[in-house]
Amino acid sequence: MMPVMLLSDLASHLSLRSGPSVETGWAAAEVSAVTHRADWVTPGALFAAIRGERHDGHAFLQEAAERGAVAALGEGLPAGQHSPLPYLQVPDARAALADAAALLSGHPSRELKVVGVTGTDGKTTTSWLTAALLRAGGQSTGLLSSAGYQLPDGQLRAYPAHFTTPEAPQLQGLLREMVDARAQAAVIETSSHALTLERVRGVAWDAAIWTHLSQEHLDFHGTLEDYFAAKRRLIERAPLAVLNLDDPWTRHLRGVAPQELTYSAAQAGADWRASDLRGEAGGRASFAVDGPAGRFRATLPLAGAFQMGNALAAMAAAHHFGVSAAELQAGLREFGGPPGRMETVPSRPGQPRVVSDSAHTPLSLENTLRALRPLTGGQLWAVVGSAAGGRDTSKWGPMAAVASAWADQVILTEADHRETPLEQILEAMSAAAGQDNWQCIGDRAQAIAYAVTHAGPDDTVLIANKGGEHFLQRGRTVYRWNDAAAAAAALRGEVYRPQEAEQG
Repeated sequence: MMPVMLLSDLASHLSLRSGPSVETGWAAAEVSAVTHRADWVTPGALFAAIRGERHDGHAFLQEAAERGAVAALGEGLPAGQHSPLPYLQVPDARAALADAAALLSGHPSRELKVVGVTGTDGKTTTSWLTAALLRAGGQSTGLLSSAGYQLPDGQLRAYPAHFTTPEAPQLQGLLREMVDARAQAAVIETSSHALTLERVRGVAWDAAIWTHLSQEHLDFHGTLEDYFAAKRRLIERAPLAVLNLDDPWTRHLRGVAPQELTYSAAQAGADWRASDLRGEAGGRASFAVDGPAGRFRATLPLAGAFQMGNALAAMAAAHHFGVSAAELQAGLREFGGPPGRMETVPSRPGQPRVVSDSAHTPLSLENTLRALRPLTGGQLWAVVGSAAGGRDTSKWGPMAAVASAWADQVILTEADHRETPLEQILEAMSAAAGQDNWQCIGDRAQAIAYAVTHAGPDDTVLIANKGGEHFLQRGRTVYRWNDAAAAAAALRGEVYRPQEAEQG
């Protein structure tokens, strides 16, 4: 439960440009929560009026007041606007939102061992692996990931709205829940948006894992260099960095953190090394590990050479926090995998194997298709879309080209096209597909249904892009969505109908 603070005490911890514009009685007001959403305001809340791409939070000051807010903060009232609430002017409203959230939650991360995981590909799997290995070592661990969150009980729960890393008030509140549930550690999948928008400001990191960088989110960051700089912030804030030597961008991260551990599936000079990958029955893989925990063989229920790197990163962090080699082996062997990461959808005899995966970049899509190829007796199908991301058109063609090159049958479809016309994306993807093995079905549910009902019993159908995500965005409307559920419905001969969802 969040403690109640006097507004004057809370304000003293924020960087104010000016005090409240409504003076009378403001100091004695009691603040019990903080939010940037007027429709999330509860009595006693501090409302953060943030100027976003579409809306200015100052337009909702009156609604916040009517819902019981006791004060507001922002970077300055628009000309001629009066605030119905005591108004604290700050230089950075998002930073102030995060600082207030950490204060009101009692800085829960200071009571946990916190591991952050960032990168373009591999974040979710590595986050889940790290949490699983810490638990295998007997450490009560919570998890925040794009697939949802877990308290120490391990039950997966969905976020209330559409985001990969929660906004600061939700994040701090969940960390407090973990502490109250006697968690000893927490693993946070940390997006570039979260770092840029100060969602993780105030988190006391103990370790940061770097997986891999490739082109992504250029609509938001502008350039690949700015995207890298955003993710680098996590490495700069942690006392320990766990770095992937197989990623060329890692050379810009060496020596940034006070302490570092390196891992590689290719380079002999890494602290943690993997080699001798062998495929096993049921899509499992085994490989040799050589590192600070000794030499041993590990078995992982995930196919693909790229999974060795994810496992090495998780082992390096977990062993640093006291998990033994035997516990690492047991944790990997029993790892169930995150939802939507090479997740097999149950099917009946005579139906194809259907796999849901989050592959949303050209490299991750190629890795996934290459991992599935030797496991497929018949044809390999791929249902693939490409998120619009506003201005970012850079992945549209490459996603289609990779799918066409590595799959036998390709269905090009939607994947969060947002306000970009879907026809524009599909036209660009179609032009880049290198072979005559594709077709366009814009509706994602129909695309999935076509693939799973037309594929043969020896075929594999990969549903790419969204994996364990719970939302699909069309225009400005967000729908509750799950690829595996859509596939399961199609396998049963049913129509999957997504419902409109609340937006974060």
